[in-house]
Amino acid sequence: MRFLIFALLAACATALVIPEEEFQYQFAKFQIAYNKSYSRQEFGQRYGVFKTNYAKITQHNLEKHSWSLAVNEFADLTWDEFKAGRLGYKKVKSSLPRTVVNLKGLVNIPASVDWVSAGAVTGVKDQQQCGSCWAFSTTGSVEGAVFISSGRLTSLSEQQLVDCSSAEGNEGCNGGLMDDGFQYIIDNKGICSEDAYPYTAADGTCQTCTPVSTISSFVDVTANDEDALAAAVAQQPVSVAIEADQDGFQFYSGGVFDGTCGTNLDHGVLAVGYGTDSSSGEDYWLVKNSWGSSWGDNGYIMLVKKGGQTAGQCGIAMEPSYPVV
Repeated sequence: MRFLIFALLAACATALVIPEEEFQYQFAKFQIAYNKSYSRQEFGQRYGVFKTNYAKITQHNLEKHSWSLAVNEFADLTWDEFKAGRLGYKKVKSSLPRTVVNLKGLVNIPASVDWVSAGAVTGVKDQQQCGSCWAFSTTGSVEGAVFISSGRLTSLSEQQLVDCSSAEGNEGCNGGLMDDGFQYIIDNKGICSEDAYPYTAADGTCQTCTPVSTISSFVDVTANDEDALAAAVAQQPVSVAIEADQDGFQFYSGGVFDGTCGTNLDHGVLAVGYGTDSSSGEDYWLVKNSWGSSWGDNGYIMLVKKGGQTAGQCGIAMEPSYPVV
């Protein structure tokens, strides 16, 4: 009985109670920071959603996880609203022939890799409400491969892939595959720059432009093997797919994410390095996302790296691939 009383007292002591004034202050601060405005009819709904999200963020951070949450520009959206259009990795496998490689034992695998610091990664982009994550993952890995080959870093056109690669199997804002994006670049004898063919976050009619980068082929990394993925990432940025339809992703702001996620792949991203976090001591994959720089750690997330023959956190090692210049 005495134990039960102490347990109840402890639960009450840690229960999260946020004053209404705090919610009001934080919501006003949020609106100013992200230039938000609402109609009279919408204000109450968005305030209610914000309160729920703010309480969730605050509670999570009190629990001392290895990763933190923070208010960002999406704090007035429900998770269902947020994920609508923010994913887009096509679950149906491509019919393209596959070349599978495993570089384990063939290349040096250093303790850490950071292609961002090496200059092989363009700035974080924002797919907005279009399921074109696959296109951003495709351009990211091609940008990195071309940089490593030539020393030239050029931001490439996601919109060209969205508008023009349906013959290869992609469906624009309705989803696609990175391998099908690579195949389009091969078939088209290159891809144009982002400046020449800018992003519109909507399906459009395919336009003509002059390609500035090309690839000769692409390969898939041996599936479900984080060590094989590490060997590939040691050579260049690698396109990967993850399951990102869990609400922990919406407000991730830093640290090594070891939270709930599965292996039902629905989001294309870019593995740009790996290492060990000095704060938590956990190994991680450094992943570039395409939800803008206000999301995550300046647009990046660290996913816990387990090593060995596993699907990896959120399925990161299930379907990696990369282009060959």
